[in-house]
Formats: sequence, structure tokens, C-alpha cells
Amino acid sequence: MSQNKKILIIEDEANLLYGLQAKFRVAGFEVITDEGADKTEVMEKIKTLKPDYIILDIILPQVNGFDLLAEIKAEPEISLIPVFIFTNLSDADSRQRGQALGADFYLIKTDFNLDEFVVKFKKIIANLDLTAGHS
Repeated sequence: MSQNKKILIIEDEANLLYGLQAKFRVAGFEVITDEGADKTEVMEKIKTLKPDYIILDIILPQVNGFDLLAEIKAEPEISLIPVFIFTNLSDADSRQRGQALGADFYLIKTDFNLDEFVVKFKKIIANLDLTAGHS
């Protein structure tokens, strides 16, 4: 069952980024990565490559992840791409802000090891694919 779904992972922590990239590739996904250093570059990558899903870290060195999320959700051509926030920000305010800005899922890094995160992600998108049949 080859999905060949495209995931864009925006993460500045190299070990986590490449760990996720490897795990998702083994699971049959096409993986695009970005370290989130330039918001304009990230937005161009999203518009050009049109990933099926985006995994977004909120805490990035030069880009505010919340601002990037708002920009993604404000662009009609990419606003429907499901965005998975994957962050260490576990406080209620950050979670509410992410949801208010249009994050589809808000997951805390410390709640998962890499394998658990990939399993959780696959379960969520399987449910998304089931409900997408209604459109």
C-alpha cells in the first residue's frame, strides 16, 4: 500500500529532522525538509511542491512558527493542507493560539518518540482520508 503522500517537515533540530525524514521515508512517504530559516523560502516551497501534509515546529531560529502557520492558512492555494504542529510548547496559551491560527493538530514532542509519532501521524491521516471521501 504505497501512499506516496508528500510531507513537508519544517524543523530546525537536525537530529529530529533527519530522524523524522528517515522514519517517514521507510513508511512510504515522500519527504521534503526545511530548517525554517526563511519564511519566504518556506512559503515558496509549499506553493511549488504542494505537500499533502505539513509538520511544523513553532520554535524556529529566524521564523516565528505561529506567523508561518497564519500565512499558510491565509493563502487560498495552500490553506487546506493539514498542518501538524510538533513542538515543545505544551502550555494552554500556545495550544489555543495554534488552533486559533488554523493548526489541524497540535502534538507535543515530549509525548512521543520518533516511532510513536509516525504511528500517531499515520492513524490521524488514515482518519483524514476516510473523512475526505465526503467532499
